Amino acid sequence: MTWAKGHPSAAPAVQGETQLALEGRWRVVVLNDPVNLMSYVVMVFKKVFGFDDATARRHMLEVHEQGRSIVWSGLREKAEAYAYTLQQWHLTAILEPDEAH
Repeated sequence: MTWAKGHPSAAPAVQGETQLALEGRWRVVVLNDPVNLMSYVVMVFKKVFGFDDATARRHMLEVHEQGRSIVWSGLREKAEAYAYTLQQWHLTAILEPDEAH
């Protein structure tokens, strides 16, 4: 269907909302598991995110003590890539919307 000049189309508004949902901020959350050693988790955080030792240990302790740690927040495509990479290292990683931003 084509629209006559001057008639607004609903498609751009829907497309904008979809794009915003995809481009909104997302969190990469690592969940606790009974399998991986603490030293292994620290090593993975350092390799994947480039964390220094203190930051990697802080996130590992959050995972161990609180059951989860938000290790990264940003655009969805990058968040998905980080979650996938962490899963390849056998860590349990999920995405959740970052509603604070």
